Amino acid sequence: MALSPKKPKKLSGGLLLILFVVISVVLMTVWIREGVNGPLHAVRSGVATLTMPFQYTGALLSRPFQAVGNMTTNLTASQEDISTLTAENEELRALVMQLEEYRQENERLSKMLELADTYSLDSTGARVISRSADTWNRVLTIDKGSSLGLRVGMPVLSANGLLGQIESVSQFSSTVRLITDSQSGVAAFLQSSRIEGIVTGSAEGLVYLSYIPLTATVQPGDVVVTSGAGGVYPKGIAIGEVVSVDYSPTDVYQTIIIKPITRVSTYEEVLVLVGNQSEVQINVNVQSQSDEYASDTEDSSSTDGLDGNEDDGSGAAGSSTTGGTDGQ
Repeated sequence: MALSPKKPKKLSGGLLLILFVVISVVLMTVWIREGVNGPLHAVRSGVATLTMPFQYTGALLSRPFQAVGNMTTNLTASQEDISTLTAENEELRALVMQLEEYRQENERLSKMLELADTYSLDSTGARVISRSADTWNRVLTIDKGSSLGLRVGMPVLSANGLLGQIESVSQFSSTVRLITDSQSGVAAFLQSSRIEGIVTGSAEGLVYLSYIPLTATVQPGDVVVTSGAGGVYPKGIAIGEVVSVDYSPTDVYQTIIIKPITRVSTYEEVLVLVGNQSEVQINVNVQSQSDEYASDTEDSSSTDGLDGNEDDGSGAAGSSTTGGTDGQ
């Protein structure tokens, strides 16, 4: 009886699983221990290099199908989803606008606080709630009044310099007369030469530095600040700078136009200088103050003119100029 050959035994599924697990553990151990320059890393890098063109080609071929899928998804989006996204977009835009407004307000308030700290001023902030619409009364209204201690005569500043002075006060608001108003007057001097004068407004909106004698040298760009005379305004607050100078031989004073450092239309917050009643004086009659100052300067100018005539016999000579007094 012939014997049939024995068939080799096949490995069962469990043995194969155990074998693969052992091989995997061995390969993982070798992978970790060999470092980046080991043979397994080299094999992996070579396989990746060989398959890279196929991966790139597959990505290119799949892009059109992905685009079609995205278009289909967008086209099949419900009207409710589109409305929700539109509403969220509008809310985000409104939030961005609000944050920008807060940023600008914070910047303005920081500048005013820096100004108060620079001059060591006791002050309080206020918001501008209205501005005059006519050229005869250049005033603005702020949202603080007597209930918070504000009084007539208190100086008002912007972040850059002097704005004006409180003219009237109610319980919850105050009216500020600006330095550009024709009824306003501020004792001031030229920062470089320290020559004193009076800053006055006008109906046409120009601001003048008055009562500066012909003997004074004034040039465009010269800075004008408060002098502190009379105790109405603190000394050294910036008012503006000279833009033009004009005079003739028959004049007693130079005609000087200055550009205010503050633009009222651009300010939404102001700084009110507060203090004791004895520290704040009311500038009620600007004309009488100007006339008194004019009489004093006229006396000094006539004395200077007589001295000049005795020296050279030619008298005070000048010519109409714009931009300086170099011709004197």
